[in-house]
Amino acid sequence: MKTLGNIIWLLFGGIITCIEYLIASIGLMITIIGIPFGLQTFKLATLALWPFGKQVQDTGSSGGCLTVIMNIIWIFIGGIWICLSHLGFGLLLCITIIGIPFGLQHFKLAGLALTPFGKTIVG
Repeated sequence: MKTLGNIIWLLFGGIITCIEYLIASIGLMITIIGIPFGLQTFKLATLALWPFGKQVQDTGSSGGCLTVIMNIIWIFIGGIWICLSHLGFGLLLCITIIGIPFGLQHFKLAGLALTPFGKTIVG
């Protein structure tokens, strides 16, 4: 069932979302300062490509000082807008019963998009 959900996800926008995150990741990695943010955007791209069956978990260093500072910077440079866009798509998809599983995947992406530092994707 996860594979079918992922295939439908890819056909109806998952591949486009992944490509957008990959382009943003490459753009951020051009500068040395942007490399950590580019890596987090790449993390979003991997989850956006195949979200069904994957979980976002906190790492052991999720409460560290550097992780908190990087998450705050991330929120201010665009993380809040990425999160809000995924929340909007999630709410829109949850209007119908068929769209609920896809809306839940957008909510998963929204959580990761808000604070990606100190989190990992498993599954």
